[in-house]
Amino acid sequence: MNTEFLFTLPADNGEDFVAAEHLPLVVYFYPKDATPGCTTEAQAFRDHIEAFKSAGYTVVGISRDSVKSHQNFVCKQELNFPLLSDKEETVCRQFDVIKEKNMYGKKVMGIERSTFILNSDGEMVHQWRKVKVAGHVEEVLATVQNLAKSN
Repeated sequence: MNTEFLFTLPADNGEDFVAAEHLPLVVYFYPKDATPGCTTEAQAFRDHIEAFKSAGYTVVGISRDSVKSHQNFVCKQELNFPLLSDKEETVCRQFDVIKEKNMYGKKVMGIERSTFILNSDGEMVHQWRKVKVAGHVEEVLATVQNLAKSN
């Protein structure tokens, strides 16, 4: 088992999410709960979750928001997959998604929207960085379905 990309973080349900117990895994990082792009992305994963499960994959979203913020977001958007809180940016740094961004002319450090696929051995087998939301979830789903077929 490759442990380089395995992690444990608090989830919106109040329990710790242990990545090693949920492989293979789609991990997506997003900047902030309840913002337009992040809401659209979360809704797309929600709407396709059964297809991910059919391919044998768990989906999880990670941001720096608190567990409480995640609970509100999950409830409001009726999300059917876990959101994890990485307030310390430990896992964000593990996946190298903290980047300098430009917010209203100011340079700030934030999460670069990114998605990763970990196989059943915990190895990263695919990654998308600087993700544009439109069509992204469908692309990730097609990739996991192809991976599932080849195994």
